[in-house]
Amino acid sequence: MGSRASSLLREEEIEEIKKETGFSHSQITRLYSRFTSLDKGENGTLCREDFQRIPELAINPLGDRIINAFFPESEDQVNFRGFMRTLAHFRPIEESDKNKDPRVPEPLNSRNNKLLFAFRLYDLDKDDKISREELLQVLRMMVGVNISDEQLGSIADRTIQEADQDGDLSISFNEFQKVLEKVDVEQKMSIRFLH
Repeated sequence: MGSRASSLLREEEIEEIKKETGFSHSQITRLYSRFTSLDKGENGTLCREDFQRIPELAINPLGDRIINAFFPESEDQVNFRGFMRTLAHFRPIEESDKNKDPRVPEPLNSRNNKLLFAFRLYDLDKDDKISREELLQVLRMMVGVNISDEQLGSIADRTIQEADQDGDLSISFNEFQKVLEKVDVEQKMSIRFLH
């Protein structure tokens, strides 16, 4: 099946995707095979329903938020290249990715880009800050009915109190980064099948 997948992808496309995402040739062909198996419409794109058939996303409390991350604003389909760009955020960081040349764009799987991806999962209204209400909504998605609203409110209040440095009662991306300074983002945001 791998040879079929690579025959449908042109070598130039594979090389461009390698450059853009950092995935190896074999990872790209394997993921292309997975992409085409999810593409039930056989039109070279995936829709939200295609993603919802992935068991790991179906059971993940943030599955819908993760699925939405694959779709640019007001788009309802994603092509293979867009699929790979989003997956690249979950690719483990390797020594070769740590290029400090300011002329070279930061890799999609850099610590900063991984944090930005995670931040956007919480920033439901896309206003570049996480409000108490947004935090509560995401916490509810994650814990369901296992914790009372009062307890969730207390968690949200404490989180904002600890993270909010400018007193606007919300969490900016810079504040989000600061709170997660010592967290091993690499460990938390890597997908096993990409190793």
